[in-house]
Order: sequence, then structure tokens, then C-alpha cells
Amino acid sequence: MIARGQIHIVDLDPIQGREQSGGRPILVVSTDSINRQPLVISVIVGTDATHLSRDYPTNIRVSAAESGLPKDTVFLAFQLRSLDPARFLAPPAATLSPTRMADVEQALRRVLGL
Repeated sequence: MIARGQIHIVDLDPIQGREQSGGRPILVVSTDSINRQPLVISVIVGTDATHLSRDYPTNIRVSAAESGLPKDTVFLAFQLRSLDPARFLAPPAATLSPTRMADVEQALRRVLGL
């Protein structure tokens, strides 16, 4: 089952405009009760941390050591997307700790004005 806090590598193409594209890490942010349904999975998109020299309150920087990913990654809470479960072809690459998920929730509150 796809679960909140998991990091998956997903192909985000096709895209439009300034959306993040290609195969990249995504972080599942929807609740597990939603994830169990055959609907969509809400995620935030990650990018290579070397592309972002500054930290913003809506970004979550995760080290490779912490995530198990090959590179340090920044998850962009303002790049919130809903994906069909069919895009999740492989098992999760990693899972964020509850402490780090609290950081994600705080960033999402900033993005959504909650």
C-alpha cells in the first residue's frame, strides 16, 4: 500500500508550464485513509538540492543520509500534485520519519494559508 511519508520515484510526464517533469522523487502527503481508496494520491515533488542554494519556509531539505536517496533532495511543498496510483510502479525508495513529516505539515500549512 502507498502510505503517507513514503518517498517514491515517479515519472511526472506529461507536464505543462512550470511543473516539475521527468522521473523524480515525490513525497506522499495524503492520509492513509485516502491512499487506501482507488482515487488519487497527493504528493509534493522533490528536486536535486544542488539546484536550490537557499532554503525557503515552503521547502523541506532532506539529506541523502536521512532519506536513503542518492542525492540530497528538496521537497517543494508549493508543488502539490495529485497522482493516479498507476504512476507508482516501484516500491518506495524511502520513508520520512514522523519528526520530518511534522516539518512537511508545517510547510504545507504555509503554502495553503492554514
